[in-house]
Amino acid sequence: MGNADYKYPTASAAAAGAECPHRVAVPPPQPFTKSLKTSLKETFFPDDPLRQFKNQPASRKLVLGLQFFFPILEWAPRYTFQFFKADLISGITIASLAIPQGISYAKLANLPPILGLYSSFVPPLIYAMMGSSRDLAVGTVAVGSLLIASMLGNEVKANEHPQTYLHLAFLTTFFAGVFQASLGFLRLGFVVDFLSHATIVGFMGGAATVVCLQQLKGILGLAHFTHGTDVISVMRSVFTQTHQWRWESGVLGCCFLFFLLLTRYFSKRRPKFFWISAMAPLMSVILGSLLVYLTHAERHGVEVIGNLKKGLNPPSLSDLPFGSPYLSTAIKTGIVVGIIAMAEGIAVGRSFAMFKNYHIDGNKEMIAFGMMNIAGSCTSCYLTTGPFSRSAVNFNAGCKTAVSNIVMAVAVMFTLLFLTPLFHYTPIVVLSSIIIAAMLGLIDYDAAIHLWHVDKFDFIVCMAAYIGVVFGSVEIGLVLAVAISLLRVLLFVARPRTVVLGNIPNSKLYRSVDQYPAASTVPGVLILEIDAPIYFANASYLRERISRWIDEEEDKLKSAGESSLQYVILDMGAVGNIDTSGISMLEEVKKIMERRDLKLVLANPGGEVMKKMNKSKFIEELGQEWIYLTVGEAVGACNFMLHTCKSKATTDDSSMV
Repeated sequence: MGNADYKYPTASAAAAGAECPHRVAVPPPQPFTKSLKTSLKETFFPDDPLRQFKNQPASRKLVLGLQFFFPILEWAPRYTFQFFKADLISGITIASLAIPQGISYAKLANLPPILGLYSSFVPPLIYAMMGSSRDLAVGTVAVGSLLIASMLGNEVKANEHPQTYLHLAFLTTFFAGVFQASLGFLRLGFVVDFLSHATIVGFMGGAATVVCLQQLKGILGLAHFTHGTDVISVMRSVFTQTHQWRWESGVLGCCFLFFLLLTRYFSKRRPKFFWISAMAPLMSVILGSLLVYLTHAERHGVEVIGNLKKGLNPPSLSDLPFGSPYLSTAIKTGIVVGIIAMAEGIAVGRSFAMFKNYHIDGNKEMIAFGMMNIAGSCTSCYLTTGPFSRSAVNFNAGCKTAVSNIVMAVAVMFTLLFLTPLFHYTPIVVLSSIIIAAMLGLIDYDAAIHLWHVDKFDFIVCMAAYIGVVFGSVEIGLVLAVAISLLRVLLFVARPRTVVLGNIPNSKLYRSVDQYPAASTVPGVLILEIDAPIYFANASYLRERISRWIDEEEDKLKSAGESSLQYVILDMGAVGNIDTSGISMLEEVKKIMERRDLKLVLANPGGEVMKKMNKSKFIEELGQEWIYLTVGEAVGACNFMLHTCKSKATTDDSSMV
């Protein structure tokens, strides 16, 4: 275009009233080691946890270090009797829920029921010392239990090799704890962020549906049942055994399920009576046991738990089968259940922390979860985390600190020492009713509807997780949902959004013409905004997309009979970074435009982008005079050039005449 020798603005132009733009600065160079250190710090230490250790004497650093890993040392000196009264009530309340739920979930995992009580004794004590949440109530969860039953059951049948299966469950819990603690120590908590909200809603809903369907075995009193978790296998198993349905068991199960749902509905309508729904599972166990004992219903097809071993957790460190041929299965299962348990526990803890206006450290929570599962695997416990139902009861009961977990653990200890014989006549059907009532609360219809209204793609991810779990398996649903979520991330990176900008009337602002229809385009100038970093994954797409925008703009100007396109401005404000492929793309775009007699102009490039363009000599190739701080300054420069060239052309025509 012959404008390469033009320097905008000059002193004379400024004197004539033209606005003087600001020069876009190139950041001062930094040593590679300093840049690497900054990048690593932002990746692994975004919250700067070591800030409190700065300028502290060695003794104080030791105290702060102990408080960092054991938060109980920080708040225990300030603990008051008023706090203890609130925590005592909360602890007893959640213990009444933990005992029946623990037994139920252990049965769901195809483990001895006593393990559910063991898992509500040791892990809560560990979490009370190391956890940072005041409201999280630790215990076993239905989804984790289902995953263990499903993934381990594919390799070892619990009814055929109970000892091997039990030891694999301990080993799975150990590896889950090691994985969780490792993520916390290595500050890799962002791994959990790949499980999006939509993924968790769909996965939890699907798992809850599968768990409910599997409880039909207990509700109908069936002795034999499928090991599959998909809905087709479960329905086939149910309806091919209609001649073995026990009406006594079915009636009892429906009555207790109705009672549990009724108490939950009442507690939701009257939040002050939250304790009614919290006590309902234990009341169901007591009433069911009395009913079976008085009527001898176990002789009429109502299956009962039987004898529960009396005493505290026996050590199980020697039972961890590190030399087992199923070691790889235990590791894989441990990683999967560890991620799910970690995601649920952190999400629950953060949600209640938000209500009480305090902060919990996700990485510290991972360490706490990991250590309590490692300790649990050595004391006859299986996977534990912070289940929502138990934590909600703890929150509503008015807990003040993690002492409520200690109170719960003491109550469970008392039960293990003295009360386990009382559960002999507890009917399995009551446990199935408790599980179904708890699982129905995990199917979040409102969240799915909200996803549909807000983001259709998130809804697809949610339904993919749900359908994968219900019609395939728990593993298939999880993998499918994560794969679709990652595909979406890749699409965001590989296909970034580009929009045409226009001038908002009576302002110097330039915004998307799609979002602001009143915005007007600038004659002879095409303004494009790139909404993502430019990497090798999207460089080729952006080159093609920019060329297409130019073609469309020229066709539109030609059909409207307006002046031809002269300048293309790229708004780089949203381009946080660029790699060598991105710079090569800009060089190619510049050459394409020169062949079409157009000029490339850059607006608002960031510091990282300027630094790399400067090192690659692209700034020198493009010309510093074609890089502007704002879109407005770039448009002003282009308009100045257009009018200058037009006036010059008019003068030349007059002189020729």
